[in-house]
Amino acid sequence: MPLDYPLHRRTLPNGLRVVVSPDHTVPTVTVNIWVGVGSRHEQPGRTGFAHLFEHLMFQGSREVRSGEHFEALMAEGGRLNATTWFDRTNYFETVPKGALELALWLEADRHGHLLDALTQENLDNQRDVVKEEKRQRYDNQPYGFALVDMYAALFPQDHPYHHPTIGSMADLDAATVEDVRTFFTRHYAPDNTVLTLCGDVDPDEGFALVERYFGDLDARAEARRPPHEPLEPLAAPVRVERRDRVPNDRLHVAFRLPADETDDLVAASVALDCLGGLSTSRLVRRLVRREQTAVGVHASAWGLVDGASIGFVVLDVAPGADPQGLESALVEELERLAQEGPTPAELEASLAQTERGWLSALAGQEERADLISRYTLLHDDPGIVNTYLDRVRTVTAQDVIDVTRRWLRPESRAVVAYLVDAPAETEEVA
Repeated sequence: MPLDYPLHRRTLPNGLRVVVSPDHTVPTVTVNIWVGVGSRHEQPGRTGFAHLFEHLMFQGSREVRSGEHFEALMAEGGRLNATTWFDRTNYFETVPKGALELALWLEADRHGHLLDALTQENLDNQRDVVKEEKRQRYDNQPYGFALVDMYAALFPQDHPYHHPTIGSMADLDAATVEDVRTFFTRHYAPDNTVLTLCGDVDPDEGFALVERYFGDLDARAEARRPPHEPLEPLAAPVRVERRDRVPNDRLHVAFRLPADETDDLVAASVALDCLGGLSTSRLVRRLVRREQTAVGVHASAWGLVDGASIGFVVLDVAPGADPQGLESALVEELERLAQEGPTPAELEASLAQTERGWLSALAGQEERADLISRYTLLHDDPGIVNTYLDRVRTVTAQDVIDVTRRWLRPESRAVVAYLVDAPAETEEVA
C-alpha cells in the first residue's frame, strides 16, 4: 500500500518554506526548523561556526533571556533540542497543542532577532562549551577522531566535506563578535529556512500561525552557490593509521559515493547492506560467525548534497586477529559482489530492513517532521517521505553490480586504522 502522509506546503512572501502535516492521533505538535547552513558553508579560518550557532541560539534574543527558551517550553511539557551537520542546522521541539504559539513565538524571536542579545560574554561562554564538547566527544573518546580522519582522507582539503562540524578550536578562538554577526546575517534568514509543523494542527491554522510570527522577518540570505561538481572515486587507496589506548583494533573503510537522492546512491546503500549493514550480511557471516576474526561489522551510506556522499564499513577486530586479514576479506567480498551481484534473498533482506527503518521513522511524529524538513530544504520535495520506498523497491541485482564496480572498487578505498597501543611494560621494583 503506498504511503500517503498528508503534506500541505506554502511559501511566505519572505521566502520561508512551510510544510504542515496534520496528525490528530495525539494532542501534540512538533515544530521542526531546518536552516540551510552547516559545516560545508563555512570558510577557511572560520570553521565550527555553524555548530557554534546551534549553541548561541539558546543564549537569548530580543525578547528572551539566556536559557529561557528551554525553561518556557519544558514548563509546558515540551521537549526540544538542536543539531548541526554538514548540510544544515536544525532546531526542534514537540509541545502540547496549547503551547504551539509559544513555541513559534520563541523560534521567531531567535531566528529573527538573535543579534539583539549577542554579547562578547555569550560568545566566550558558548565557545568554552564547544571546547568541552570536543574534549568529551573527540579528545577523550575511544576512536574519537576516526570520522574526522575519514573525512580528511576522502575529500581534498578545499572540499566542503573535508572538515568535521565541530570545526577548529583555533578558528573559534579567533572568532570575534563581528565575525559571528556576519555569519548569522549571511545564513539565518527565512529565505534559507524550512519550517515543518507535524501533529495536531490543521493546515490553515498552521499557516496562519507561522505567518503571524514569522511573516515580518526580512528575506536577506546570501545567494546560495550551486553544488560542487560530482567527485570521482579515489584513484588509489588512502591509509591513515593511529595507535591509541582503544579497546580493540578497528578499521573504517570508506568510499566516495554519488550525491543524495541519486539512483546510484540508493543502489550503493543496498550494496553496503549486502556487505555489512544487516545481521545476515556477507562480512557478518564470514568474519563474525564463521572465522570469528571480527567482533562486529557495520556498514552505512550517508547521503550528502554537495557533489558527493559517504559510504563506509566498520570492522571491529577480534583479539589476536590480524587487521590486515579483515581488510583483505573485505576486498575479496567487494570483488565477489561486483562479479556475482546480490542474491534474491540479499535484495529482499535489504528491502525489508529499509522498509522497517523507514516506516518506524515515519511512525514517530518527531522523526517524520525531521524527514519532511530535510527533503524540503535539500531537495525541494517533501513528498519523498511517501515515495522513497518505491525507489528502493526498483533496485535490481544489476544495479548493485554496476554501483559496486563504479563506486566501491577496492582501489578507491580510504582506510582509517585504529590500532591498540599497548602501554609500555614497567620494571617491577623489589
